[in-house]
Amino acid sequence: MKKIDYKIIGFNHCEFYVGNAKQTAHYYQTTMGFELIAYRGLETGVRDRVSYVLNQNKIYLVITSPLQKNTPIGSHIDIHGDGIKDVSFTVDDSELAWRTSIDRGATSALEPIEIKDDDGEAVISAIQTFGHTIHTFVERKNYKGIFLPGFQISKNSNSTLSGLVHIDHIVGNQPDGEMKKVCDFYEKVFNWHRFWTVDDKDINTKYSSLRSIVMANDNEKIKMPINEPADGIKKSQIQEFIDYYETAGIQHLAFSTKDIITTVKLMRKNGVEFLPTPDTYYERLTDRVGPIDEDINVLSQLGILVDSDENGYMLQIFTKPLQDRPTLFFEIIQRKGSNSFGKGNFKALFESIEREQQKRGNL
Repeated sequence: MKKIDYKIIGFNHCEFYVGNAKQTAHYYQTTMGFELIAYRGLETGVRDRVSYVLNQNKIYLVITSPLQKNTPIGSHIDIHGDGIKDVSFTVDDSELAWRTSIDRGATSALEPIEIKDDDGEAVISAIQTFGHTIHTFVERKNYKGIFLPGFQISKNSNSTLSGLVHIDHIVGNQPDGEMKKVCDFYEKVFNWHRFWTVDDKDINTKYSSLRSIVMANDNEKIKMPINEPADGIKKSQIQEFIDYYETAGIQHLAFSTKDIITTVKLMRKNGVEFLPTPDTYYERLTDRVGPIDEDINVLSQLGILVDSDENGYMLQIFTKPLQDRPTLFFEIIQRKGSNSFGKGNFKALFESIEREQQKRGNL
């Protein structure tokens, strides 16, 4: 395959379409330690939408709501509920990224456009990916502002940082039978490679199972697991997501931390709800994963999961859905050598999710 001449440097931001951006932004500030750094809306001359930019270290989230009826943003919310519209990449050449993608079979969502303000200029463009999700290519090498042109600085946050560092990976759920097609899209359009794979023999419970392929870009700063449900006695969490989101979409964002115990303690104190882990999970834990630095009793109290591979181990925990529809949630992850995605934890995770599904009458 012909070499791609532009570079995808990493994740730039994720944009959420939500019913009430002000309240959603406030929730992420007060419970997870994000800081409000920029704003766009009526006061900046934008009439159809409002956006709040939240930041913590290298993570940028844009929370957007419509200000008028009958808009594409409102339609997205009507179909999906609150969810992620845009997984945006930082690139060195937005126009070339867009043109190359179109030449390789992608559909345009936004032709390249230069945007400017007093801090310089940036170039943005976008393509469609699975479901109604898009990827925006952000070229900002000639922009010195805090986020992007058109946003005004907004520094009125009293958030206590929770120690989140960067986006580790972003997961996309697909209907049954669509996973390989989506992975082929990333291979063809972006030249990405398959980083990690599991199937329903690896990840299953008595009731449900899934298949997953992790796609990664050349520098492996971007990793996107692509999931689909597999046949089971009852409905898997992937199918539950598809039922309520109504299309393929972003299931969860995984945020890295260097101290998961401190991060989770703070979030729990601030009201974040995490999936529970049964005490039996921690019996003979070190027999399964090897020696670890953390106190197992503390991990058990917090519900933090542990898994290992040949390179080391990792710790992870998952929030409950962040809105009333059982769709989008977050993962908190600390890597101590391991580059895997917690295959050994999926059974415990699935069983915990199934207990929540049963409460909702969706198992």
